[in-house]
Amino acid sequence: MRTVVCLALAGFAALAHGTGATVDVIPMPAQVTVAGDAFTVSAQTPIVVDADDVAARRTADYLAALTARTRHLSLQVTNGPAQGPAIVLKRDAQAPVSHAEGYALDVTSQGIRVVAREEAGLFYGAITAWQLLSPAHGSGDVQVPAVHIRDEPRFAWRGLMLDSARHFQTTAEVRTIIDQMAQHKLNVLHWHLTDDQGWRIEIKRYPELTRIGAWRTPPGAAEGVPATRYGGFYTQDDIRAIVAYAADRHIVVVPEIDMPGHAQAAVASYPELGVTGKRPPVSPDWGVNPYLYNVDDATVHFLQNVLDEVMALFPSTYIHVGGDEAVKDQWKASAAVQARMRALGLKSENAMQSWFIGQMGQYLNAHGRRLIGWDEILEGGLPASATVMSWRGTQGAIAAAKQGHDVVLSPAPQLYLDQMQSDRADETTGRLPSMSLESYYAFEAVPKQLSAAQAQHVLGMQANMWTEHMPTIRHVEHAVFPRMDALAESAWTPVASRDWHGFLDRLPTQLAHYRAQDIGYADSAFAATIEVDRNAAIASGRASVTLSNQAKTGSLHYTTDGSLPTASSPLYITPFSVSLPTTVKAVALGPDGTQLAAPRERVLDVASLNTRSTGELENCPGSDFRLRVQPTPDATTLAPTYLINVFDNCRLYRTAKLDGVGAIRVDTVRLPRNYQLAHDQKLVVAHKAGTLQGELVVHLDSCKGRVLATLPLPKDGPATFSLQGALARQAGVHDLCLVFTSPISGPLYGIGAAALLPAADSAGTKR
Repeated sequence: MRTVVCLALAGFAALAHGTGATVDVIPMPAQVTVAGDAFTVSAQTPIVVDADDVAARRTADYLAALTARTRHLSLQVTNGPAQGPAIVLKRDAQAPVSHAEGYALDVTSQGIRVVAREEAGLFYGAITAWQLLSPAHGSGDVQVPAVHIRDEPRFAWRGLMLDSARHFQTTAEVRTIIDQMAQHKLNVLHWHLTDDQGWRIEIKRYPELTRIGAWRTPPGAAEGVPATRYGGFYTQDDIRAIVAYAADRHIVVVPEIDMPGHAQAAVASYPELGVTGKRPPVSPDWGVNPYLYNVDDATVHFLQNVLDEVMALFPSTYIHVGGDEAVKDQWKASAAVQARMRALGLKSENAMQSWFIGQMGQYLNAHGRRLIGWDEILEGGLPASATVMSWRGTQGAIAAAKQGHDVVLSPAPQLYLDQMQSDRADETTGRLPSMSLESYYAFEAVPKQLSAAQAQHVLGMQANMWTEHMPTIRHVEHAVFPRMDALAESAWTPVASRDWHGFLDRLPTQLAHYRAQDIGYADSAFAATIEVDRNAAIASGRASVTLSNQAKTGSLHYTTDGSLPTASSPLYITPFSVSLPTTVKAVALGPDGTQLAAPRERVLDVASLNTRSTGELENCPGSDFRLRVQPTPDATTLAPTYLINVFDNCRLYRTAKLDGVGAIRVDTVRLPRNYQLAHDQKLVVAHKAGTLQGELVVHLDSCKGRVLATLPLPKDGPATFSLQGALARQAGVHDLCLVFTSPISGPLYGIGAAALLPAADSAGTKR
């Protein structure tokens, strides 16, 4: 089968009336025409604004600074009128666009002219101008093709949610995210500031929220033994500065104060806010914790006081109150809560939550704000003015829009950035299934079940960056970029103008922007995958090698002599054969020979082919939950990672060729079982153990098959270790089930790699 190896030629150039010019702009503008003579921008080209237009001057200064930083081209801002060729930024009530965020941009041989009616539109036009000034390579003068753009966004809400509660980002790191949002024409930063694992916003009236609630100790820390605390919070001055920084880039910051669930950090700070009256720790666990806010008048008043300070810091129309994953067990068990429900005439705990959210909605309305919450706020009824953010798929958005509520689409897993970008062995942390760059690009925010009138309630779309497993900004950047490009185009560009192949054509320039700004983007979509039939190669001593990449783009070049592949290396056309042992290296290159991704390599020898890495081991039957984690919850590096299933500590080694195999080595890690599963706890599978600490048991063909090996788990020692032992001799190709029988009240065990060894390598456990 022949593999597609060249960049698709369809795209922006084709839409530009066949001129052959390429306009590297993301997101794709609404209307584009390429015609006329190009304009050359040099260091002598001024950016011209009207002398009395402060807003235009602010945008011009931003454009000049961004161009200097990313293009090493210094442009001076001057007051108009222009005295020759120039870049002109002008606000004009007669601009040929009507949308507040719309703009017109024209490039002729005499200059670049950006015109908009409002400051936001002028800013977005300046972003497009910056992109036109930013080819992938070089510095100094740049030729800008003659282009005529009339542009405005498809959606009013083009959002990114940043979870700072689970893992804390510095103010500089938050500004980095804001900078990139601005360059992608996103306009809403939904800031998740409170949760079970941390309270990140200073509330002066209630200082314990940050003195206690902003800090947690690691899972498994012994009681009474000093442990390094994890956490941090944003002072009110920090928040004012970030809100102003975002506003300068036409981004609204929408804060989220989660209620009535995800409240453990608050209850740890002020136990009277909770249902039990007891003080829990700030949670070191991920998942769904049981702590809810109380429903008495004092707690409602407390939260309204919190909202007072939140509203003073955030001028946004919307205030997010969460409303998700509020497991009602504590309410059900509380005589006081049940009495409150009877007094209010409420028939269910869902109705109690609706009343609780309604109190907050009324309070926000009285202060000129609007409530927005996750789609669970629909349960039990919803205030008429509330807006729904649909995360449990799209059904919440459909139901809310049909009821007349405005909605924002942010469904899991489609727009969850903590979903891994690929199944590659060299990915870092995240959830599975993976959500590829192409899947983000293809997402359609208006559900087809809505009528045209109901569709008017769709404000837009948002991607969510949950950070349970993203402890550093490098994890966040790897997860967000370049999927932010696909999100931006899906949110901004008219459906009819979206084109996946054209997007891929334009993306290399954006990747160059990332490199110029030290953004740690993922190259997963373009990285070469090197595939072989393992068992056929072991049997014959030769391997047939297939190369591909996820996006099916770029020219793939490879080497087999140990050297790094370049444009002069063999071009992959069809599968090729190599003798064992060989190391194959491969890279995807763009039309100009630049790398679309870092080179990848695969060692092909019997030992490697008999080894399965963590990502190559499959789930055992019964549960499809897959999560890739690191050895500690607050890791500071991107690797190593381990693919686990918290519901069944069991992995499958598929199609093992067992002829001549006499032993197995399993590189293992002991992981904290820091997962709160609420009502799903009953789904966790316990495997019968022969010792207190359990064993790794290897079964033939299935998890109920014959036992081939039992490898005792160590009682103590380092977190990472190898288990190695004899494997009962067996011929042919079989699946192996690797089951950890450790108690489900103790740690999880992850497998870094499982290797089949010749009989001569049989040995005991190695530390």
